Amino acid sequence: MRENPLESTPPDQTISPPSVIGPGLTFSSVTDKISSIALSRRTPLGWFIGAGISFLLAMLMLYTIGYLVLTGIGIWGNNIPVGWAFDIINFVWWIGIGHAGTLISAILLLLRQQWRTSINRFAEAMTLFAVACAGLFPLLHTGRPWLAHWLFPVPNTMGVWPQFRSPLIWDVFAVSTYATVSALFWFIGLIPDLATLRDRAKKHSAKIIYGMLAMGWRGSARHWHRYETAYLLLAGLATPLVVSVHTVVSFDFAIGIVPGWHTTIFPPYFVAGAIYAGFAMVLTLAIPLRKWYGLEQYITMRHLRNMSKIMLATGLIVAYGYMMETFMSWYSGNQFAQGLLTVVVGYVPADVLGLVDVRRNDRVLLKLDVPFRSIPADDLDLRNSDDSARSSGEGVGGKEEASMNVYGLMAEFESPTAIVAATRFAYEEGYRRMDAYSPYPIEELSEALGVHHSRLPFVVLIGGLIGCFGGYSLCYWVSAVAYPLNIGGRPLHSWPAFIPVTFECTILVAALAAVFGMLALNGLPQPYHPVFDAPRFELATRNTFFLCIEARDPKFDIEKTRTFLHGLGATDIVVLER
Repeated sequence: MRENPLESTPPDQTISPPSVIGPGLTFSSVTDKISSIALSRRTPLGWFIGAGISFLLAMLMLYTIGYLVLTGIGIWGNNIPVGWAFDIINFVWWIGIGHAGTLISAILLLLRQQWRTSINRFAEAMTLFAVACAGLFPLLHTGRPWLAHWLFPVPNTMGVWPQFRSPLIWDVFAVSTYATVSALFWFIGLIPDLATLRDRAKKHSAKIIYGMLAMGWRGSARHWHRYETAYLLLAGLATPLVVSVHTVVSFDFAIGIVPGWHTTIFPPYFVAGAIYAGFAMVLTLAIPLRKWYGLEQYITMRHLRNMSKIMLATGLIVAYGYMMETFMSWYSGNQFAQGLLTVVVGYVPADVLGLVDVRRNDRVLLKLDVPFRSIPADDLDLRNSDDSARSSGEGVGGKEEASMNVYGLMAEFESPTAIVAATRFAYEEGYRRMDAYSPYPIEELSEALGVHHSRLPFVVLIGGLIGCFGGYSLCYWVSAVAYPLNIGGRPLHSWPAFIPVTFECTILVAALAAVFGMLALNGLPQPYHPVFDAPRFELATRNTFFLCIEARDPKFDIEKTRTFLHGLGATDIVVLER
């Protein structure tokens, strides 16, 4: 037997989870605190009061929708040609609110801004609710929402196809793609958190529900490797998507000929304004959340200041856009455009000057009562490898060892350094049919297993190409073959007008390929796996690390392998049956 790899590990190779919380806090304690909100705390009376008020408001909304359908959308003020009616204002605003969630999840992830982990979950949830609200307004704006499926390229009774040269159809594809990708991003990020809730839940019903949602996630190093790849690819796809969505929304106005709207400056400052409003809403949610649930240690003033800085930057971009719009209205000599100057100038001070107090005092924002339950508001992918709290458990021997239906041996280790060194040593000894399990992704662990590359990027590339070709072919076939219309003398094959839909289809199919490709390569969903039978395996989502050598490995011998794992410094070894 060679020397214990733990004793020969150089000090500079010590592995520890990235510190993103601060002094005095461990990742395990953070996970305990956040998960207890959903699992342990009783639902406060204020939650029921808020739910009752929300229910009454929802009933009022249904009443107003019924009145709108019966009376007509003219009650929204759509008959004023130069004004933004109620539905247009709300549609643009809600879409903009949703941008912050995607930006926090995607762009800040690509920029390796670790402070995002304290706010990204409820920001992503906010995105989903905002997009759902936004989608109602164009649906009702049609005046006949029961015929809204005509906006999609599906057969209908009139034989009419969507007009892909219209920015309104671009909106349909942009918003639906944005909603789908945001939902995928949110759910994929929740899978490890749901597994944590599954392992910490006390009630049997809660274990079943969270277990089904976690789809059999077990923290395998191979799973983590593909998961991190899929998450990074989704971030890369969502980043241009978040820019394209509000750009397409701005095209609704910029492509028109209404004075003050027909301008190329709309796309950039629509996007900046969306991020500005979105981060304002994240602050509006974060401040009462941290007070309500006592999360001041996790959502700190540093987070609020960072978000305020982003608001300051985007607010200045919006102010610049307003100033340019004002200048061009004056410089052009267009009397109709100049009539909008008084409206434009009024917004500039509010966009910029209100940020100083926000960066220093959280009480300047509205204290909203927003109790999220059942799903963690913070990122639970924050766990501690140094936490010494351990539950009791003993190795399985005797009767199980006598069984011939053995799946493998599961060895337990106390630290990330130990599991990486043991896995690397086992690989060097010739073991190949093995896997390691950890509460958080460890890049060195997957490398120790010999996992260096993934087929997932190739799967996503194929999906993107299929979406690109399919989207463009759809636009061409509908516009030039199935339903040709001469609109303003434009050619039937108007390829520049097909680019927005082609782009959205590319992102959509590539994102679906990333998510379902990751699940398929990881063999998920998988409700049962032999490692779940290990008595202490629920600690794999807390603070403990496991190495499993499978019986199908050519070098596997139950006694020799057990002795080998003991020599690696395993604190406990159990036999797993199939």
